[in-house]
Amino acid sequence: MRLVPNWRTVLRRAWTLRLLLLAGLLSGIEAALPLLPTWLAIPDRLFAVLTGVTVAAAFVARLIAQKGISHADPEDPVE
Repeated sequence: MRLVPNWRTVLRRAWTLRLLLLAGLLSGIEAALPLLPTWLAIPDRLFAVLTGVTVAAAFVARLIAQKGISHADPEDPVE
């Protein structure tokens, strides 16, 4: 496994990474919910559903070309 040549640009600009970070945050909130006071009115599986939707969006974002990020791998036959 090796990094793409423009990994710094990908790290800063890729929607895939942004969405996956959001999914991790939502998952962490879901794990912390039992520690929060019971007066907080949040449905039980809300964060699980939001995390699933966010991961699905990251999957789609991975397949879509994103402005400002280009990578031409000489070993990749599909351009």
